[in-house]
Amino acid sequence: MAIEFLHNASLVHDDIIDKDNFRRGNPAFHYRFQNYHKKYSLKKMDSVDFGNSIGIIGGDTTFFLGLEAYFHNEFTEEQNLKAISLYEQAFIEIANGVLIEMDMVNRENISISDYISMISLKTSALIEKSLLIGANYASVNETNIKLLSNYGINLGIVFQMIDDILGTFGDEKVTGKPTDGDIREGKKTCLLIEAYEKLSDKKKEQLNKLMQNQNMTKNDVQKVKNLFLEAEVVDSCKELSSDYFDKAKNALDDLKKVIEPSEAEFFESLLNFVLNRNY
Repeated sequence: MAIEFLHNASLVHDDIIDKDNFRRGNPAFHYRFQNYHKKYSLKKMDSVDFGNSIGIIGGDTTFFLGLEAYFHNEFTEEQNLKAISLYEQAFIEIANGVLIEMDMVNRENISISDYISMISLKTSALIEKSLLIGANYASVNETNIKLLSNYGINLGIVFQMIDDILGTFGDEKVTGKPTDGDIREGKKTCLLIEAYEKLSDKKKEQLNKLMQNQNMTKNDVQKVKNLFLEAEVVDSCKELSSDYFDKAKNALDDLKKVIEPSEAEFFESLLNFVLNRNY
């Protein structure tokens, strides 16, 4: 429960940063309060500032609500303090990942290695730390903790790479999010990084000019997508995500020696879902 509060706190803030007014087809937290402001014709502050301010406070509150679970349970003080430490690490790593992602927008020559390092913080940290918190309460030995960590980090990498693909080429009716957001914001997704790597110099120049345009039209967004398709970056990103899938699977195979069959089935199903999902 605690880690789900942390997850939702990060999503509330993420939607504000990304200027996403909808999540899974429903109004985002901050956008609901923008609409509340308009509905009741509130004064002194415009609707966007009001919604964003409430969103920031709401995300902060949600983070602290997640800590409540560690103060009210029957585990030992040592286990709870360790869990709180992992919860804190997750929050810090997520925040650092988002900061690096924002900085990357204005940087050139970003490598896939840079990207993997960033998403290992932004996305993988939450999954890894949720596994380690559970392992802490179950008194799992150090060897298996390392395997769980390996599984969680690589699962997160796969998740984010597929998320990047869906964020540009997914079905909006299925994902509940527009497919132009990452491109308009200039995010260094795996698609963009791979395109810069694979396109000819002339095409790279075209792509760069489009990405630097702060007032992209719908046609500009489509041109970027066409360049992505020309460079066949969806295939190369899926291939790369499969490499990290294999790393997570190898860790899981080692864990199968000590976990219950039903647990192994759950972790394997989760891994397969993340790689093959369409939302």
